[in-house]
Amino acid sequence: MTIDERIDQIVAVLDEKKAEEIEVFNLDDADYIADRVVIANSLNPKHTQALFDQLKEALKPKGETFLHADTSDEWVVADLGDILIHIMIPEYRQRYSLEAFLSELIANQRQSKQ
Repeated sequence: MTIDERIDQIVAVLDEKKAEEIEVFNLDDADYIADRVVIANSLNPKHTQALFDQLKEALKPKGETFLHADTSDEWVVADLGDILIHIMIPEYRQRYSLEAFLSELIANQRQSKQ
């Protein structure tokens, strides 16, 4: 299965389970620890953990390996090797602004190639 097919499965599970503002960042050309990053909002702290549990339940039978995960009620980071998944409550997403960091990383990489 390609990385894009795996991303599609992750996004489908998150969407089906009511995650909000799901974004995928392609970091193939950036100097980063993963090739893709998925960021999604949970509705509340319990929903954060429920989304992570649903991902594991849906993806492990399809051969996905969760190498490591850091979990709290507000934020889950799951490491699938070439994919990182961040699920967080909206307040944390706004506070840490991962989108801005990743977008800047991508822009800097593009600029350095020119």
